[in-house]
Amino acid sequence: MGQPETKMLEVDGVTVRFGGITAVNDATFSVEPGTITALIGPNGAGKTTMFNVISGLQPPTAGRVSFLGDDVSDLGTHARARKGIARTFQRLEAFGSLSVQENIQVAAEIHQRWSRTKVDIASKVDGILDRIGLRKLAHQQADSVPTGTARLLELARALAIDPRLLLLDEPSSGLDEEETDDFADLLRSLVSEGKAVLIVEHDMDLVMGVCDYIHVLDFGTILSSGLPEEIRADPRVQDAYLGAAPDDEPAVVGGKA
Repeated sequence: MGQPETKMLEVDGVTVRFGGITAVNDATFSVEPGTITALIGPNGAGKTTMFNVISGLQPPTAGRVSFLGDDVSDLGTHARARKGIARTFQRLEAFGSLSVQENIQVAAEIHQRWSRTKVDIASKVDGILDRIGLRKLAHQQADSVPTGTARLLELARALAIDPRLLLLDEPSSGLDEEETDDFADLLRSLVSEGKAVLIVEHDMDLVMGVCDYIHVLDFGTILSSGLPEEIRADPRVQDAYLGAAPDDEPAVVGGKA
């Protein structure tokens, strides 16, 4: 009998308190290699705080985070990035004064210094531009592109460090329907290579259509975990979203954004 495959990410009993406020409460979940996993929940549920813990921006009050079997709880953001964790942000973080191509190039050059690998940076950047569909905008200044394109740029820049795990915060915001379909295909392509993707996302059509597994966070607690069809039918999830913002409510109840 073969050994069980090491999980890409394990979050074990993570709690985050800010004074008297508990933002995340004893959360435990995992992400498998080669899968797309969603972390969903109403606004204020603790999703971004959880991403901050996983990426090393926020130390947990209790609990631990493991990546490929190693406890990384005490590592900072740069050390986790070097191990293969990349993240995009809900609030866009591109270098606005640089071009789209230059943003990706900076990340690729930084990664080369970390990893001490010898690659042709120009070829690597060209390949990412083509894969993400940003070739036509390569020389456009980053702060002049539409929001949806800027989110794709953040993903492209994250890919430049050759990550094993991608943490994507609201990645489809600003994309139209056709662009969202293309984005879903891109995510499937990435995980087919053995990467793992964890997304925070409010577009339930995207989540239900592309994700292998879903964890629902409500008031900082993991309310439910399961396959998309199980989450859609879970009355606890429906109840949690009925108290959310109006644009979130029909997303879970009917599966439409």
